[in-house]
Amino acid sequence: MPATVWKGYLSFGLVSFPIRLYAAARPETIHFHMLHKKDLSRIKEVWYCAEENKPVEKSQIVKGYEYSKGRYVVVDADELKKVAPTTATTMEILQFAKSGEIDPILLEKSYYVAPEEAASKPYGLLREAMEETGYDAIAKVAMHGREHIVIIRPTEQGLVLHTMYFENELHKANETKRGSKNVKFAAKEMALAKQLINTLASAFKPQEFEDSYRKNVERLIEQKRKGHEVREVKQPKPTQVVDIMEALKRSLASKKAPSKAHPKRMRKSA
Repeated sequence: MPATVWKGYLSFGLVSFPIRLYAAARPETIHFHMLHKKDLSRIKEVWYCAEENKPVEKSQIVKGYEYSKGRYVVVDADELKKVAPTTATTMEILQFAKSGEIDPILLEKSYYVAPEEAASKPYGLLREAMEETGYDAIAKVAMHGREHIVIIRPTEQGLVLHTMYFENELHKANETKRGSKNVKFAAKEMALAKQLINTLASAFKPQEFEDSYRKNVERLIEQKRKGHEVREVKQPKPTQVVDIMEALKRSLASKKAPSKAHPKRMRKSA
């Protein structure tokens, strides 16, 4: 059974029903251990007190907030529970909005929303009503030490929840200001660009994509384990485009033959 990320009530007006959140996805990465280079023994993390110049046990460590240089307020887990907002136990739907109104840059993590009962009428009613009206729900929930604004959307299987960043968490200063609004394009350039887009357009099938970097690291590990030489992956050397028309024409011509850059369909494991 999957691990529960959060459990509580989903409130829809005066209607509320118990739900659980389960992680919908997580990144799969290669994990390395820290080793002593001399004898390849595992390195142990040690918590160290700079004031007493000695290591300390984890049981002696508390959390503190630095409100001024070198001055702290100690806060424990029980005190944090006392000040938890109501959204720690009840996720209240605040409004409904069309999914197209939500900028994808705000989306953070995804979770499956499951009813506590095997067949929950309020859950099913909400999902179907949202699907028929074309609206997504906006709510707030507290978990993992902070309060999140979330969007809940209907799918064929049930409800899916996405946590979102707050507006003040977006790094707008990093946003590029060099858009295309003030750049002029020749009609032929635009026609070729659209033609190239249409040539590459197809139905999105996520199962056709895989993490090439992870595969390469796995192959590297296997090569080293067997004492083989590590084979280097040749990196492309892109050049600055000078003639856009010529580059677009060559791009279209290359798409007539099977593209090496096209994602390969993943093989099914036996």
